[in-house]
Amino acid sequence: MNGFIIYIRNAFKGLWSLLIGMRTTMRVFFRKKVTEQYPENRLTLKISDRFRGELIMPKDENGNNRCVACGLCQMACPNNTINIISETKESEDGKKKRCLVKYEYDLGSCMFCQLCVNACPHQAIMFSTHFENAVFDRTKLVRQLN
Repeated sequence: MNGFIIYIRNAFKGLWSLLIGMRTTMRVFFRKKVTEQYPENRLTLKISDRFRGELIMPKDENGNNRCVACGLCQMACPNNTINIISETKESEDGKKKRCLVKYEYDLGSCMFCQLCVNACPHQAIMFSTHFENAVFDRTKLVRQLN
């Protein structure tokens, strides 16, 4: 007799749990749909400004890169996805200045943590909202930014 009561109690608990789940399902079923039909709505697609797509190097007023090849972004990157090659040049007044030769960025190994962007003191790099980066060969994901 005692086992039968426990069985009935568990059956009602299971039924109650099922009803709660069905109530949640019905609420979500009648909500406005938020699914984006991606390939068809490329022209009307709204992407948040905070989205981290791929790394870019914005230009200054004169059309030059702001990067001074300090290497802080390379040191801040936990995956070593950034490789900076620089050289030291001497100016007319005899001062030595570091110049950027090559700025390589491996999009395939980037985890989009934004540590490199935060480490840059000159705002020379930032994330764009471009997100279509599907390729068959991973070597095409290594980009030269400058």
